[in-house]
Amino acid sequence: MTGKQEELARKLGIRFNDPQIFKRALTHRSADSQNNERLEFLGDSVLGFVIAECLYEKFKDADEGVLSRLRATLVNQSSLAQLARQLCLGDYLILGSGELKSGGYRRDSILSDAVEAIMGAILKDQGMDAARIWILDLFSDSIKRLSLDNWKKDPKTRLQEFMQGRGLELPIYTLLSQDGQPHDQFFRIECRVQLMSLTAEGDGSSRKKAEQQAAENMLAKLEETGIKV
Repeated sequence: MTGKQEELARKLGIRFNDPQIFKRALTHRSADSQNNERLEFLGDSVLGFVIAECLYEKFKDADEGVLSRLRATLVNQSSLAQLARQLCLGDYLILGSGELKSGGYRRDSILSDAVEAIMGAILKDQGMDAARIWILDLFSDSIKRLSLDNWKKDPKTRLQEFMQGRGLELPIYTLLSQDGQPHDQFFRIECRVQLMSLTAEGDGSSRKKAEQQAAENMLAKLEETGIKV
């Protein structure tokens, strides 16, 4: 591995027996024929199973339909891309010149595929138990926030209802930045609430997605302060 890949492995808490498989997990098809597409296919399956098993054990009274929708709130392109951004994964991706110029390291599809490819690489390098542990650790905060009471409500709706229930002003969403080409935008939104003067930011490929992510991060902040949302 290169120095940057070793740095990322330490950040992720992973020590690969085969450094080449980690490099492949970070390699987009625009850069090399030996890329992460097959590992992403494997990781997608592993992720779906691990999260499904976790939800099955956590929500023992939920039926199949509810479990499927709960899983969908956790495992989707937007949520995976957000996790990738928290890990600054885009800084370590191996992209072709065209993708580099067009900002591929910011694109949800490329980021989410890389996260799943890393999961596939861990499975092949260290086995199922190691993959399960890493995935559950990565999703631990999101899993803790899940509730059967609010699974059908999006974060903005949940935050708005919470503020209204306390007789407080509604959240204010402010556009902090908008980058990229018209067909490939990247938005950063700030969410501000009157309660404790808290702020939270969110990113996304559309303003709506960025606002939803900012609301989700605000809900997490409120819960961290001991407020039941």
